[in-house]
Amino acid sequence: MFDSTRFLLFLTAAVLLAIAPGPGMLYVLARSLAGGKREGVLSAFGTFLGGMVHVFAAALGVSIVLAKSAMAFAAVKYVGAAYLCFLGVRMILDARKNSDVAADFNGPARNPFWQGVATEVFNPKTALFFLSFIPQFVNRGGGHSFLQFVALGTMSVVMNTTADLIVIALAGPLGERIRSSSTFRRRQRTVTGAIMIGLGTYLATSEGK
Repeated sequence: MFDSTRFLLFLTAAVLLAIAPGPGMLYVLARSLAGGKREGVLSAFGTFLGGMVHVFAAALGVSIVLAKSAMAFAAVKYVGAAYLCFLGVRMILDARKNSDVAADFNGPARNPFWQGVATEVFNPKTALFFLSFIPQFVNRGGGHSFLQFVALGTMSVVMNTTADLIVIALAGPLGERIRSSSTFRRRQRTVTGAIMIGLGTYLATSEGK
């Protein structure tokens, strides 16, 4: 069902994005440091559920578009690839500005699980990311576009949540380094941004299926 080359590219990109310190990871980390590991884990599972809402919503829309015509598929491909390049540039610029800092939480959330769900569901950047990232790896010729999208989206969300849980488990020295070391975050996001630009360029110039 999947194209093997693109599936390998997807796994590589998804892992790199999962381990790059971003707003989601920093949010979960801040909750863990403020309210303990239990609160951090609940927040992580909340963002997981919120991410899955975006996956299914995007899969319903994109699968219809991909089934319509080759022209629609090409439009999704090029717009998505352009957005990946834009996202990469933004990561590099944000790394230089060092603006990606976790929010301060002075006390535990009343319901960290549902707050995590709401934080992710109502984040338009998450929806835009899934709409641009996942379709690049859907094998239109393999059929079952909806199932492919859901499978790839689920893998991406699981990787993100796994990375969050690892950070929560190591919320002492590793967590403090991610939150406080601007150099660490800057290097991580710069490398990830450069990879996203390269990935978007490759996907735009490669032959789609």
